[in-house]
Amino acid sequence: MTTTLTSATAGGPADAPRPTAARAASRTTVPTRRGRLPRTPLNPRPSIPLTLVAGLVLLYTLLPLAWLLINATKDQRGLLDSFGLWFADDVNLWDNITRTLTYDDGVFVRWLLNTLLYVAAGAGGATILAVLGGYALAKYQFPGRRAIFAVVIGAVAVPGTALAVPTFLMFSGMGLTNTPWAVIIPSLISPFGLYLMWVFAAEAVPTELLEAARIDGSGELRTFFTIAMPLLAPGTVTVLLFSMVATWNNYFLPLIMIKDPDWYPLTLGLNAWNAQAQTAGGEAVFDLIITGSLLTIVPIVAVFLLLQRFWQSGLAAGSVKE
Repeated sequence: MTTTLTSATAGGPADAPRPTAARAASRTTVPTRRGRLPRTPLNPRPSIPLTLVAGLVLLYTLLPLAWLLINATKDQRGLLDSFGLWFADDVNLWDNITRTLTYDDGVFVRWLLNTLLYVAAGAGGATILAVLGGYALAKYQFPGRRAIFAVVIGAVAVPGTALAVPTFLMFSGMGLTNTPWAVIIPSLISPFGLYLMWVFAAEAVPTELLEAARIDGSGELRTFFTIAMPLLAPGTVTVLLFSMVATWNNYFLPLIMIKDPDWYPLTLGLNAWNAQAQTAGGEAVFDLIITGSLLTIVPIVAVFLLLQRFWQSGLAAGSVKE
C-alpha cells in the first residue's frame, strides 16, 4: 500500500513540469493583445504632443530646402508669376544650372574653387591641429596643462565676430588682406575642435595601450599613427565636418578681408549677384542666385551622408562611463 501510494504520488500531477521563474517571467512579456506588446520603459506609449513638436521641427527643417529645390526649376519670370511652393509651367532646372556655371565668364566656378581651397586648407589644417593638440593634452602630463584648458574653454566662449576687427588690423599690418591667407590662417584655429578632440582622446585611447606600445619599443610618432589614429577616427571625422561647415558657410571673415572678386568664396559671390539688382543698371539674376544656392549646399549634404556613421559615433563617444 505504501509503495502504491508513493508511486501514484510520483507519477501523478506532481510529475508535471512546474513553472519555473524564467517561464513566469516570460509570461509577462506575452502581448496583452494580438500584435501589441505591453507598455514598458522600453516600449513607451506614444506621446501626441511630442509627435506634433517633432513634426513641426521636421517641417521647419525641410520647408526651406523644398522651396529652394522648387524655385531652382523656374526662370526669372516664373519666380514672379508662380506660387513659391509649387512648380511653374516650365521646368528650367538644367538651363538654370548651365547659365549659373557659365554666367559672367564662369565666375561661379571660380568661386567654387576658391571655397574648396579655403575648406581644404583651412578646415583640413584645423582638423590636423585639433587632433594633434587634443591627443597631446589628453595623454601627456606637463606643467601649465590646466592653464591651457582654461584658455581653450575661454576661447570657445568668445564669438568670432568679437575678434574680427583685431584680426583685420593684424593682417592689414602684415599685408595679407585681400589674399587667400587672410581666410585660411584664421580658419586654422578651432578652439571647439581642440576641446572636442581633447575630451574624445581621453576616453577613446587607453593609456595602458600606449604604455604597452612604449614597452615594446615603439616611438611616440609610430604609436600615434599606428595605434592612436585609428581609435581617433570617429572624433577626427566629427571635427572635420564641423570645420568644413564653418569654413564653407563663412561669410563675415571673407567680407572684411577680401575685396577682389576673383578670391570671393561662394557666400560672397552669391551676395554680389544679389546686390546687382539694387545697383543702377544692374541685371537681376534671382534665378541664378537660387540655383547657385542649391548647388552650394549639394557638396555639404553629400559629405554629411557619406560620413554620417563616423559623425554619429564620434558624437556619442565618451557618453557612457565603464
